[in-house]
Amino acid sequence: MHLTAWTCLCLLGSALVLPAADWPQFLGPTRNASYAGNDLADTWPKDGPPIAWQKKAGAGWAGPVAAGGKVILFHRVMNEEVVECLDAKTGRELWKQPFATAYTDNFGFDNGPRATPCIADGRVFAFGANGNLHALDFATGKPLWSVAAQADFGADKGFFGFACSPLVEGRALLVNVGGKNGAGIVAFDTATGKVLWQAHDEEASYSSPMAATIAGQRHALFFARHQLVSLDPANGKVRFTFPWGPKMQASVSAAVPVVSGDTVFISAGYGAGAALLRVKAGGVDKLWSGEEQLTAQYVTPVLRDGFLYGFEGRVDTGPRPELRCVELATGKVRWSTERVVHGGIILTGGELIIASDSGELVRVAADPKAFVEKARAQILGREGRAQPALANGLLLARDKGKLVAVDLRRR
Repeated sequence: MHLTAWTCLCLLGSALVLPAADWPQFLGPTRNASYAGNDLADTWPKDGPPIAWQKKAGAGWAGPVAAGGKVILFHRVMNEEVVECLDAKTGRELWKQPFATAYTDNFGFDNGPRATPCIADGRVFAFGANGNLHALDFATGKPLWSVAAQADFGADKGFFGFACSPLVEGRALLVNVGGKNGAGIVAFDTATGKVLWQAHDEEASYSSPMAATIAGQRHALFFARHQLVSLDPANGKVRFTFPWGPKMQASVSAAVPVVSGDTVFISAGYGAGAALLRVKAGGVDKLWSGEEQLTAQYVTPVLRDGFLYGFEGRVDTGPRPELRCVELATGKVRWSTERVVHGGIILTGGELIIASDSGELVRVAADPKAFVEKARAQILGREGRAQPALANGLLLARDKGKLVAVDLRRR
C-alpha cells in the first residue's frame, strides 16, 4: 500500500481499512472525486478502452461503489429497491437483497434510488428514494437495521425523493434527512442504527455531506435546502451556518461543497451561482460570489492546483451546459466549452475522466491554460445521470439499462 492510501484513510475518518484505489462511497474515499491509483493507461485504443463486463441494471440514479474486490449496485427492479453485490473482476453476482418500495416520482422522471451507497466498517448503507435507510452486512448482504425517514422523523420526500448519499465519520452515519423537530440532519450508530444526535430544522436538499479538517477542527458540511450548515460530527454541535441556495422554490441543490485549505466552495443552479467562503473561528467570511462563474446544477466540480473544473448551467433548460475551468481564489473563468456533454467528473492526476449523460466517456486535460480533449468513447446509452466510480483501474458507470466496468488500466 502506498503512503497516499494512509493519507486518504486519515481524511476519510472511517474505521474500515481500504486500499488507495477503492471507491467506497459517493465521490470516492475523500469525497473529492479524485482517484489515488497510478495504474491508468496513458492512451486508449482506437475503438476506446475495453469493456471488462456489463450487467443489466434497473431504474435509478444511484452511483456504483467498490471496495475489497466487490461492487455494490443499488437500483430499482419492479417494486423493489435492490442492493446487489458483484465480483469486481467478473461482474458475477455474489448476493442481493431487495427491499419493497412504493416510491413514485412526482414528475415521472425515474422511480429508482438517487443516493449512492456507502461501504464502511464491514457494512453497506443504502438510502432509498422513499426515505428508507438500510444497513447490510457487506460479506453476506444480511439486513442489519433499517430506519424510515418519513415515518420516524416526519421528513418530506420533496420534489424528487430522498437523495443524500450517506457519509460515515467514525462510528456515525451522517444523513441529510430533512426531518421535523430538529431532525434535519441525523447521525446514526453504524452498528445499531441508534440515533447518536440530531440537529437543525433545515429541509433536505439533494446534496450529500462531506467531512474535512479545516483550521484544526473537524467539520461535517451539509448543503441543506436554504443554507450551508457545518457541524461537529462528534456531537452535532453547529459550528456555523451560511444562508445560500436557489432563488426559485421549485429547485434542487445537489453539488457537494469543495474544501481547499481553510476555504469552502459552494455552487448551485436556479439563480444561486457560486461562492467561496473562508472558515474562521465561529463562522465564515465570503471571499467572492456571483452567478457568472460556475453554477453547478448537480455535478460536483473537482479541484486541482487551485483550479475548479465543472459544468456551468442546467441540463433541463437552455443553453447547453458548458465545461469550465475556474480559478478558485478569484472566480475568474479561464476557459469554457460545449464540446463535452454534461456528466460526472473524476480527477485522475492531471486529467479529467467524464462520464457524460449521453453515454460517452471523455478524457480531458486538467489544464487551466486551455481545453484539451485527449480521447472519447461511447460506453453507455443516452439516459445516464449517476456519478461514476473508479476502483483499481476499472471505471464503473451506469445508465437506466446497464452497469459497465471499463478497463482503463495500463497493459
